[in-house]
Amino acid sequence: MSRTLLAMVLLAGAASATSAADITLLNVSYDPTRELYQDVNAAFARQWKAKTGDSVKVKQSHGGSGKQARSVIDGLEADVVTLALASDVDAISERTLVAHEWQKRLPHNSAPFTSTIVFLVRKGNPKGIKDWGDLVKPGVSVITPNPKTSGGARWNYLAAWGYALRQPGGSEARARDFIGKLYRNVPVLDSGARGATTTFVERGIGDVLLAWENEAFLAIKELGPDKVEIVAPSVSILAEPPVSVVDKVVDKRGTRKVAEAYLQYLYSDEGQEIAAKHYYRPTVDKFAKKYAGQFPKLKLFNIDEAAGGWTRAQKTHFADGGIFDQIYQPGRK
Repeated sequence: MSRTLLAMVLLAGAASATSAADITLLNVSYDPTRELYQDVNAAFARQWKAKTGDSVKVKQSHGGSGKQARSVIDGLEADVVTLALASDVDAISERTLVAHEWQKRLPHNSAPFTSTIVFLVRKGNPKGIKDWGDLVKPGVSVITPNPKTSGGARWNYLAAWGYALRQPGGSEARARDFIGKLYRNVPVLDSGARGATTTFVERGIGDVLLAWENEAFLAIKELGPDKVEIVAPSVSILAEPPVSVVDKVVDKRGTRKVAEAYLQYLYSDEGQEIAAKHYYRPTVDKFAKKYAGQFPKLKLFNIDEAAGGWTRAQKTHFADGGIFDQIYQPGRK
């Protein structure tokens, strides 16, 4: 082989070797999504490889949604955030890390799937828990995480608050009283939803767990229906966990294209199927209809109806000195 031909072969080989990129993304998410994103990440990587030839690895970080948002604000370089609350993404946006109108960039207010809050009880439901009103009865031990750190806990709190407002004679004063009674029945506040599930399922503490619907189904799948069962209350809240690229990070790292494709993938046919497999409610209409029978039928109200939207809810209920701080006094019975 001539030197010229050899050089051409080597250059072609080098070009081929460097044409495919190795890309790493960091998805900073909330507690109950570990298993969901393990499947999403693998499926997206296969699709991206077939489409572009590039290899992509998505690393995961999980914890209470509020704590995760704080980590990003404090410098954790997330390419995407997939959090429990729009207000947590708003907090990141306020630090100019995420574009101000982030929620308009993807369908359904940038929530590719939804969930709600249900009750997980011991097999046979020994305390006879049927609805929110049963949670404030004497002798009922309720497990729910801390709404100061957990997005799921805020959904729990606001689901209970919305229920109380909808009762005959419902008012803010009565809702405050109801929430106060409920939290006096809470023996321990874990920092995140997965920790609360562990407390209830593995440590055996409590009579009822206020849980993301998907967490409740997952507990039954892992433990078996002979250990725990789901109770769907009469009404609950429509939980809309949002997603967003972290603009400042993806532009710095040059990962915007793949990060945006990753979030768009959640709305694809395959992404919606994966969400349903993990007991999240798809938002794309044909998949919402396909899997409607998988989920309990209950009346759902949204965050605007429960508390006037997340900005108001955060300020009124969960900010320092807010209603939760006023009503929650550890050790008080």
